[in-house]
Amino acid sequence: MRAVHFGAGNIGRGFIGPVLSRSGYKVCFVGRNIKKVNQLQERGQYPVTLANEDRDRFIVHNVTAIALENTEEVAKAIAEAEIVTTAVGISALKDIASTIARGIELRLASNFNVKPLHIIACENGIKSSHKLKASVYSHIQPSLQALADRSIAFPNVMVDRIVPVQKNKDPLAILVEPFSEWVIPRSDMIGDYDDIKGVHYVDKLGPHLERKLYTVNTGHCSAAYFGYLEGYTTIQEAMADPGIRSRVQGVLKETGALLVQQYGFDSAVHDKYIHRMMERFSNPNFKDAITRVARSPIRKLSPTDRLVQPARLALELGLDTKHLVAAIASALLFDDKQDQEAIHLQEAIRTYGISEVIASKLGISPAHPLHSRIASEYHKLCLKYPHMASCGYESMIQSMRG
Repeated sequence: MRAVHFGAGNIGRGFIGPVLSRSGYKVCFVGRNIKKVNQLQERGQYPVTLANEDRDRFIVHNVTAIALENTEEVAKAIAEAEIVTTAVGISALKDIASTIARGIELRLASNFNVKPLHIIACENGIKSSHKLKASVYSHIQPSLQALADRSIAFPNVMVDRIVPVQKNKDPLAILVEPFSEWVIPRSDMIGDYDDIKGVHYVDKLGPHLERKLYTVNTGHCSAAYFGYLEGYTTIQEAMADPGIRSRVQGVLKETGALLVQQYGFDSAVHDKYIHRMMERFSNPNFKDAITRVARSPIRKLSPTDRLVQPARLALELGLDTKHLVAAIASALLFDDKQDQEAIHLQEAIRTYGISEVIASKLGISPAHPLHSRIASEYHKLCLKYPHMASCGYESMIQSMRG
């Protein structure tokens, strides 16, 4: 069986590739890094190490690669594949859409492969595969779209594994946490297909996806933003601080109450899930940079993402949001000079003030109860951390407007 995976980076090599390889697929990575592409072609395998006490190691076999720039070669691989997966980041899906569209056109024109093709965006976010489909179909004629729908599906999925930024002597070697989870709804699959070993197939994706997004993603970035303000450089350092650990747990208690009320999760079982996720964040066997987890704050603060969305939903249900508000306000102070979104966010706060940014970037109008709570918490944090980039400008903006 043949699989094409876009992204030869950490998640691709550390999670998706191993799962597909163990399931009997020959995995063809599509990547921009020519050095990695050449190495994958030459070696046909690479090592993965688990970040546990024993540093367990295994080899991922039966792999190859194609450079992303070789559009026709990639398209031909897609035409002959049973599955296409991505791990490139949601914002980059549009950049690979035309290549995938070309592969679909070849597939439909040649009738080379009559088996179903499943195209799966393994990204952090809700309905990532459907977003990919919209981008892909914008490059396909409407008449072919109807034909494609008969044999090609874009199942939304949930994927979860922490893979820190790392530098290894072997450019293909990868260190990953032991925990991983990949959930696919059977209702989104079509035709006859072989189950992927290690994948959890469910009836409904929503509860599993939001449980992960509002626990793992919300908790992880909260630890990063809290830790950044205190000057820590890794998530593990931040989670070793009792005060930060308590605040992260507070965030997850609030999202947990939301999930229990929304989906009827057993509260005791969910508490165990929270505990397990907290232990993952604290894993002492690798170092996960705070700037990696906190990066792209504007995306993470968007109205439908991991911080603002659960805060809104919890407030609507009359649940506590104190710790979520603190995490949101902390994210608004993230000013890493190497992060373009952080730079843009701080420039916006300096230019327009925090109230306007909460309205425009977070989608929370001044009339919404969360608006004043977030602004108030932001001002409190500025008093505590006056050295942060935008803090000195807020009072000046307010006085100018007065």
